[in-house]
Amino acid sequence: MAVEAKDVVVIGGGFAGLAAGVALAEKGFRVAVLESKPGLGGRACSFTEPTTGDFVDNGQHVLMGCYHETLRFLDRIGARDRLIFHRRLEIEMLDGPGRRATLRTSRLPGPFHMTGALLRYRHLTIRERIRLMLGGMRLMRLRRRERERLARMSVAELMDLLGQGARARQCFWYPLALATLNDDPELASAALLAEVLKRGFFSRRSDSAFVYSRVGLSDLYCGAASSLIDRAGGVVAPRAIVDGLEFDDSGRIATVRLRDGGRLGAANFVAAVPPQNLLKLLPEAAVADPFFSRLQALQSSPIVCVHLWLDREVTDSAFVGFIGTTTQWLFNKRRIFERHGERAPGYLSFVISGARKLVESSNDELAAIVINDLRAMIPAAREARVLKAIVIREKHATIAPDPLSDRSRPAVVTPIDNLFLAGDWIQTGLPATIESAVTSGHAAASAIAARVGA
Repeated sequence: MAVEAKDVVVIGGGFAGLAAGVALAEKGFRVAVLESKPGLGGRACSFTEPTTGDFVDNGQHVLMGCYHETLRFLDRIGARDRLIFHRRLEIEMLDGPGRRATLRTSRLPGPFHMTGALLRYRHLTIRERIRLMLGGMRLMRLRRRERERLARMSVAELMDLLGQGARARQCFWYPLALATLNDDPELASAALLAEVLKRGFFSRRSDSAFVYSRVGLSDLYCGAASSLIDRAGGVVAPRAIVDGLEFDDSGRIATVRLRDGGRLGAANFVAAVPPQNLLKLLPEAAVADPFFSRLQALQSSPIVCVHLWLDREVTDSAFVGFIGTTTQWLFNKRRIFERHGERAPGYLSFVISGARKLVESSNDELAAIVINDLRAMIPAAREARVLKAIVIREKHATIAPDPLSDRSRPAVVTPIDNLFLAGDWIQTGLPATIESAVTSGHAAASAIAARVGA
């Protein structure tokens, strides 16, 4: 079949690749999405645990009301009704057994809804709460007026600048930074934290809403996106392993070479794969270009998730932060989804972000850490019996969010005029999140449409 101007190959079937494919299909392009794995979803996928029937996400992902591009994508594919919106931000923070405080937004319009949450946060003294609130206001001014200064600064250095004490860091700033940036505050970028706070906490009240999927992540978007692309005349192909990109005499990409010996041509290409995978697809001459060679310096940061099934429920809270333990966050799946299992009444998911020192530990060691932290923080768990444990580690879960890596993130448009990039690691101004991935996919689709004149 002859290649036409509106033929596009998208390499990678995660959020970024499928968002790009859907946006292009809606613009009248003929799209082929190639995914090397047997299933779609990339690092944002899920599977069903056979003994309990529960869906298990590869990593514990939470959307927020400020994920406008992601919600727009889910609207496009008809999947928004699979979401649960917790309209009022409510996070229980435990500083030891029985020592709890809740961050709960007020009903005031944004951004004043956060004022009530901070002023009622009982882990801090009144003086610390006021200083915290003033620090947040000053950070928003820095974001508006001194972005370059923030871009050179770590979160820990930012705390020094804002005059935040050890207690405010331990109970508020650092848990937030770890959850959203996935790295040590001594390393993570202050500019990225400022962007997260602005979009998620200091904008409209609806932007602070926590949004969960009623179904596994794979069921949330993979099938619906694939169906839309199919209906538009495209194709989504799992188990299609791309071995390389082949160029024509003009320096443009002509075809992708598949491991099974096949080749697929197109007028434009989107690489929606991690940076290390992209570099393997390019010939040496292209990798030598400074645009691509700097990608070799991008580092990654790991996440460990532990899923436990207990013989009873041990907490009524849906979402709990642990202060001062290795384990950082607890998601009570039974409460979030208001579903009670008969075979395993308590289904809890735990997250350890920035887990560089732990990612090589054994599954038994990681499960033991989480179980010990759970029992230390929630006494009701001490009598509970663990029925099942699943440990999932993503050694390269996100790019490292340090200032140098953030400055090295590439744009969607590349020096190869028919190659475009997408992924959570592309420079979107956001940390490596689902929203960053979808934003980059939409940007790649728009750039291709502009190139073709569609």
